[in-house]
Amino acid sequence: MTELRTWRQFVVLAEELHFGRAAQRLNITQPPLTMAIQALERKLGAPLFERTQRSVALAPAGRALLPEVRRLLQAADDLTRQAQAAAAGVSGRLRLAFVSSIAYGPLPEWLRSFRHANPDVVLALREATIDIQLDAFASGEIDAGFVLHAQGAAPPGLRAWRALHEPLVMALPERHPLTTQPSLTFDRVACEPLVIFPRSIAPSLFDAIVGHYRARSATPRIEQEANQMQTIVNLVSAGIGVAWVPASLMQLQRPGVVYRALSDVPLSCDTSLVWREGALPVVKRFVDHVQAAQVQHPQSPLSYTPLQKKAP
Repeated sequence: MTELRTWRQFVVLAEELHFGRAAQRLNITQPPLTMAIQALERKLGAPLFERTQRSVALAPAGRALLPEVRRLLQAADDLTRQAQAAAAGVSGRLRLAFVSSIAYGPLPEWLRSFRHANPDVVLALREATIDIQLDAFASGEIDAGFVLHAQGAAPPGLRAWRALHEPLVMALPERHPLTTQPSLTFDRVACEPLVIFPRSIAPSLFDAIVGHYRARSATPRIEQEANQMQTIVNLVSAGIGVAWVPASLMQLQRPGVVYRALSDVPLSCDTSLVWREGALPVVKRFVDHVQAAQVQHPQSPLSYTPLQKKAP
């Protein structure tokens, strides 16, 4: 195969049509250039230039090859730029999973600003609970993910950065008598039927909630389980029960649901961005981006609090 260097010499000579000027542009002397072109012509089995003592002109084969060689060199230059961009994390593909709750918090703005700053990065988004994400990490199907867990209980074996810390609040059916109470305490809700996610999809958070009941000598009445926070809130609106949800879910204004904070419940949750050690540069670029965005615009769970409705 002919080296790219030789093709570049051919293009420069085709543009200059003068061995001396072409050699000067290439920062070489004229004899090596002459020898390189002669060797290329022998390899191709056709003359590329017509030479006289006073002039150099493109031969038919040279005229035919020139556009193709320029495209070849452009493609080679593009490969170099693509490799450099990938190494810097400004291009490539980022496979990102996320739990539904953070979609009601800062995630949409982080994605918007990241895409604006990195237009050559392709985002492949996937909504998934922590159990599905851990399997996807193990099989190499995702590069990073936002996972929901109890405070300080990020999944082991992965790099982790706490993206959001927020209290758990209670979602109640809008017509529930407790929505009219000026202050809501745990004792008032301890016996209420509970809509909750299965332990398998967020074990640390499930255990924290159940552990709080047991610490207060209560047993949770699990009425219904559902995987997605949106589904849990919808079941609350149907009157199936009450539910503990991250404060960011208060952005989900589902008719028939009222969100209330409990004055004596310290339950909280974390959402962490997790990724594998030695991940691609594009992953590090995303991590750096959301960390910088969090510093510039810290999220407060209180900012999610909407006006509460009271039952008529």
